[in-house]
Amino acid sequence: MVTVEDVRRLTSKFPRSSEHLIRDRVKFRVGSIVYVAFSRDETIMGFGFPKEERAALVAAEPDKFLMPSDSDLRFHWVQARMAALDEPEMRELVTEAWRMAVPKKVYAAYLETLR
Repeated sequence: MVTVEDVRRLTSKFPRSSEHLIRDRVKFRVGSIVYVAFSRDETIMGFGFPKEERAALVAAEPDKFLMPSDSDLRFHWVQARMAALDEPEMRELVTEAWRMAVPKKVYAAYLETLR
């Protein structure tokens, strides 16, 4: 099982990423765009994800992934149960959510630092 601290360690390496506590919920943003947010009890992680792919993701693993609340359906957003995620999967989901929020040149520059 991954924790908010695991996500925090990963996101601290992302350019333009910042952490905020909003209404007792930990959220990670790029500018004003939230790309990861946790439920108050930190058991659910919401993250940026393409709208057109989320129904298939949830249908494929309904014990792990959930559709966002009705008010969030208009956003590129999906949710995951923290207890069902492992470290590599969390890294991929969070990195892709961040990639959706930053300009392409920022993501390309970040990839260069990994080489």
